Amino acid sequence: MEGGAYYVGRNEILAWIHSKLHLNLSRVEEAASGAVQCQLMDMVHPGVVPIHKVNFEAKTEYDMIQNYKILQEIFNKLKITKNIEVNKLVKGRPLDNLEFLQWLKRYCDSVNGGMMNENYNPVERRSKGGKERNPRCSQKNVKSLQINNQINHNSNLADSCDDGNAVAVNNVKPGKAVGLAGFANSSVQIQALKNKLTDLKIHVDLLEKERDFYFSKLRDIEILCQTQELEDLPMALAIKRIMYYSEEKGSSLSEAEEIFQILSNKQLSSYDINEHC
Repeated sequence: MEGGAYYVGRNEILAWIHSKLHLNLSRVEEAASGAVQCQLMDMVHPGVVPIHKVNFEAKTEYDMIQNYKILQEIFNKLKITKNIEVNKLVKGRPLDNLEFLQWLKRYCDSVNGGMMNENYNPVERRSKGGKERNPRCSQKNVKSLQINNQINHNSNLADSCDDGNAVAVNNVKPGKAVGLAGFANSSVQIQALKNKLTDLKIHVDLLEKERDFYFSKLRDIEILCQTQELEDLPMALAIKRIMYYSEEKGSSLSEAEEIFQILSNKQLSSYDINEHC
């Protein structure tokens, strides 16, 4: 299942999460807390996920790990053998989170042919999350409501002022308006730079993985060529010549072919002499 999943791009993953869960994530690492993954499983497997235990406000690694423990329990119930690399995911590395979300999208698409429950309300389900763990969140909501009520009260008082005061309130200096516009433009530029930085991180991670892959292959070949049975064979000597060639310019292939040819001819000559003897 994993092979084809990795061809899904970052923007497509973010758009998919937005369409299914109504979450506006700008970067894949924003899903590092594990809460998004738990809710995606809740979407495709109703009644399996204890959504009230999921901490949607998780910021610390400890809280994130608790979410991944819940996700692992879900996988165990459903007999899903996918390995969750929690230590990598909670670090917020873009590539690790992207790969896991790619796999998860492929899995969700495979359940019921990708058909989701039309009655599923992701916002309402999130409101039920973390009640046992986040009493602070409810306190914050109460305080926020009180602040909003105070703002509305002040707004009503302002509406009851005379026309002269209303004109004074609405008479905003042009400099302040320009400053707000500049702030908005800066926010857009910062977000664009963050997206570019994420793409670069993913690209670097891919290059590092590719480098490590080919290095391990070369190391295996080197060990094989150094075994007692093979180290003196013409092919092994030619391969080692290519591997240890350190010149900045040119290729060692022709020289390796020449070494192989000479040593092969010597072996044939030695074989002919022994045959005649």
